[in-house]
Amino acid sequence: MPVTPDRRLDAVLFDFHGTLAMTQDPVTWVGAALVDLGVALDRGRLTVLADRLATAGGLPGITRDIRIPPHLAEVWADRDLSEYAHRAAYVGLARTVQTDHEGLAEAVYERILAPEGWVVYPDAVPTIKALLAAGVAVGVISNIGFDIRPLLHAWGLGDLPAILSYEVGLIKPDQKIFYRACAMLGAEPERTLMVGDTPADAGAVYAGLRSLIVPAANPGTANGLSAALHLAFPSME
Repeated sequence: MPVTPDRRLDAVLFDFHGTLAMTQDPVTWVGAALVDLGVALDRGRLTVLADRLATAGGLPGITRDIRIPPHLAEVWADRDLSEYAHRAAYVGLARTVQTDHEGLAEAVYERILAPEGWVVYPDAVPTIKALLAAGVAVGVISNIGFDIRPLLHAWGLGDLPAILSYEVGLIKPDQKIFYRACAMLGAEPERTLMVGDTPADAGAVYAGLRSLIVPAANPGTANGLSAALHLAFPSME
């Protein structure tokens, strides 16, 4: 796509989880973790187990209204500021589910560290490549407690610069993390769009950015982030 004179944006920042990619559905996720342990369950038992793990909060990002046991309160509060806390929080929540499968909590967590544990939204890569081809700077900004760069690399997005909360000690919607991301891309906040799926992403407007909030659609379903192209280039058909 050639650079056009009506370009309204110099940079676009994308959230990661729920915006660029989504974890596998709970049944597929837990089933794969069990296979890693050499265990196979029938569909009914697997579905029940996956639902229990999701309800307990042991599947990161699946359940947002989680009751946190007192012994996990500290690591839960720090989960996006520390690799240790992130792992301890989610493995700890998964361990609150009684199961006969030793090591399942750890195996479930390991799935989020591997590309095969995720499903990239179908419009994510084409949208990013179109923006880059048009001369728009693109980056990723995420509240997260582990390095997503290996995942981006596996999806052909390894050149994207990323600001991760656990590395910089800042969590969205803190304005400073958005300023830092804009500086990373060499763009002014008012010429930058933040694309995400949560109120924390929408908080970018308080730092002077524009904001596009998309639904955290089911894995494999287009979630509308391609609208970033039309915001960058309003005359696009």
